[in-house]
Amino acid sequence: MKIKYAIVGAGPTGLGAARRLKELGEKSFIVLEKNSHAGGLASSFTDEKGFTWDIGGHVVFSHYEYYDQLLAEILVDEYIEHLRESWIRAAKVWIPYPFQNNIRHLPNLKKWECVRGLLPGVRSEEAPSNFFEWINNTFGEGIAKHFMLPYNYKVWATPPESMSFSWIGERVSVIDLKTVIKNIILERDQLSWGPNNKFRFPLKGGTGSIYRKLAETVSSHILYNTSVTSIDQKNKIIYDSEGNTFEYEYLLSTGPIDILIKKWLEKSSDTLTNAAEMLKHNSVIVVGLGLSTSKKDSRCWMYFPEDDSPFYRVTNFHNYSPNNTPIPGQGRALMCEVSYSNHKIVDHNQIVKEVEDGLINTALINEEDRKNIISRWSINVDYGYPIPCLQRDEALMILQPALESMDIYSRGRFGGWKYEVSNMDHSVMQGVEWAERMINGQPETTYRIS
Repeated sequence: MKIKYAIVGAGPTGLGAARRLKELGEKSFIVLEKNSHAGGLASSFTDEKGFTWDIGGHVVFSHYEYYDQLLAEILVDEYIEHLRESWIRAAKVWIPYPFQNNIRHLPNLKKWECVRGLLPGVRSEEAPSNFFEWINNTFGEGIAKHFMLPYNYKVWATPPESMSFSWIGERVSVIDLKTVIKNIILERDQLSWGPNNKFRFPLKGGTGSIYRKLAETVSSHILYNTSVTSIDQKNKIIYDSEGNTFEYEYLLSTGPIDILIKKWLEKSSDTLTNAAEMLKHNSVIVVGLGLSTSKKDSRCWMYFPEDDSPFYRVTNFHNYSPNNTPIPGQGRALMCEVSYSNHKIVDHNQIVKEVEDGLINTALINEEDRKNIISRWSINVDYGYPIPCLQRDEALMILQPALESMDIYSRGRFGGWKYEVSNMDHSVMQGVEWAERMINGQPETTYRIS
């Protein structure tokens, strides 16, 4: 088969690209998807008991007018809008998110340690060289000790000394000593920080319903159950697991860029292979526990920095939509996320039990609730988060220009390997902007190589 544009992956980026190519009048393109469904990491699943689960705690918010209009078309009025209510469990108390703005809830000694670390002359004024130093310099030793360092290790499964801090942007609320002290004295919480303080969620089908519906708009261009086995970049031919070949002019790859370099491309140079080896990622196990009983709890999601639980985040997924439980509006769906890597090992055979124990340790359920767990669902996600490691930008500056010289464009959460632009809206728009670049020559703004 000969096509002008080949797209690997029917996740948010690949679907965004396909949709925009079609809108711009292009007909010669194809999307190759290894799974039997669209959505990638934004897929949703319904288990045997009727609970719906996402692959992690996705929420729908946007930085883009195009994405907003796309959602309006896809969701119509079939969504629920939420005001974010998120909390942190630390020192056996619940602290409103973000931690650094609400330390007044801590026990007095820990509260003082956090304030003391912020006092003038205590924090280093030297330029940080890694994420560990940035945390200590920005938040002081107290906040670093009680939340920022243990929580980030639980999320990334990577020592913060090995990570850059260039990705921070709007991802982390920085701190002001005056505000901290004022909040403590006035016993005031500061809750609304962040781009996702208001978010939408589909009424039915989980987050994956968005991308299933988006895929339907370009369904004639998608080939499911089609796994790429190799790419002849010189002759511009893709080979799949069924022995099919696809000749292309331009290729958008939304799979992990290290797999593209090390497994798919024929005769990758040592320079590209070595650069791909510099990239790091963690893995995530998502455990969904479905309970038959209900309990009033308005929280959206919760963070867990301490070692009394294996998970870094738990989502009250039943709050996102009443249809996420088998009997709408009844029962509970607790979605728990656990990271792992070579730095942070987990026992896959015991992780569901450890998650249950962690829910008890953190007061989300009690021993009696164990009897009411009617569903235990889990999924292992090999590529969970692209780590902003110290070598990342150097590696991407080698890989991306080299790929583009071959008319190969690597975009998306792991195709671009930039966590700071890998929300769902970012990911869709990476595909949209790539299509606009191909057709109209417009520069990409969401994903930048330099």
